Amino acid sequence: MKNFQQNLQKLEAADTQVVGVSMDSPFANKAFADQIGVTFPLLSDWGGEVTRKYGVYSREDKAPKRINFLIGKDGKIMEMQVDDEAIDPTKLVTACQRKKMAK
Repeated sequence: MKNFQQNLQKLEAADTQVVGVSMDSPFANKAFADQIGVTFPLLSDWGGEVTRKYGVYSREDKAPKRINFLIGKDGKIMEMQVDDEAIDPTKLVTACQRKKMAK
């Protein structure tokens, strides 16, 4: 999350909306965002419906995987980063910038 916050200006300049999603409560998300200085929206998937629909929930770990999706305005997944790769948003930042330049 902190890495996305650090790249937020680049992403917004590339016409990208950053949104975090977790299975934590809205109150826990707010406390977490305040603690680490995240200013983009953190949405609560309390109960895990969206997490399961996207295939992100790990039954083995009984928790969602760390994953980043770049979703186009048409709702289709354009890029994806999973687990350790999801910590560094550089790939997604570059993809967003390329997409903006292609317009």
